[in-house]
Amino acid sequence: MSLIQAENLTKIYGTGDTAVTALDHANLRVNAGECVAVMGPSGCGKSTLLHLLGGLDRPTEGTVSIDGQPLAKMSDNAVTQLRRRKIGFVFQFFNLIPILSSVENAALPLLLDGTSPAKAKKKAAEWLTKVGLGERLKSRPDQLSAGQQQRVAIARALITDPVLVLADEPTGNLDTKSSDEIAALLQQVAKEWGRAVLMVTHDPRIAAHAERIVFLKDGKIVKETKLNSQGASNSELVADIMKAIA
Repeated sequence: MSLIQAENLTKIYGTGDTAVTALDHANLRVNAGECVAVMGPSGCGKSTLLHLLGGLDRPTEGTVSIDGQPLAKMSDNAVTQLRRRKIGFVFQFFNLIPILSSVENAALPLLLDGTSPAKAKKKAAEWLTKVGLGERLKSRPDQLSAGQQQRVAIARALITDPVLVLADEPTGNLDTKSSDEIAALLQQVAKEWGRAVLMVTHDPRIAAHAERIVFLKDGKIVKETKLNSQGASNSELVADIMKAIA
């Protein structure tokens, strides 16, 4: 069974003449250890798809299951618990708390879930070391580069040992070098640490780090492409497909 299963996923905002179909009967499956990129023109439904898969919004039609648990059959509290413990989120703008250190920011999800401060900080330090920030545990966000701040955010997303990591334009606020490093790190999250990773990106170079790319247009999945190898060498292929479906 796939870790993520979305069947006929549809989201309509508004009613009657003002109704807008943001996502139109999308079907998607993602396995553990798989890194999948979602691409498409602005307004095609990429973020809507991510929000529905992460339980941040409810679909108008269709179903989402995470690790065998159908979200539609769960209460809001149960969805909140699943989201907190089984899903890690990475966003474009990091969302770190300015007055907290790296280790304190990364520890927050465990602290909010009732873990003791000592255990939470110990595990946060372990994850920060894994993502390459072992020497910056006490640094505040304003003492870190943008790429380093995103690494803190990734450590924070991983600290609860989620089965799924959802990344919404995770390199959109970074320079080219940092973007490549973060894309490679997300690839590592899938391949070495066994998480399912689904990332929305507009950048063909970043999408080329995935092993499969899902293309959206007008709320519909119009194409899926499996890449034989990951890396920047595939970026021209991805860019050509984007032009073809535009």
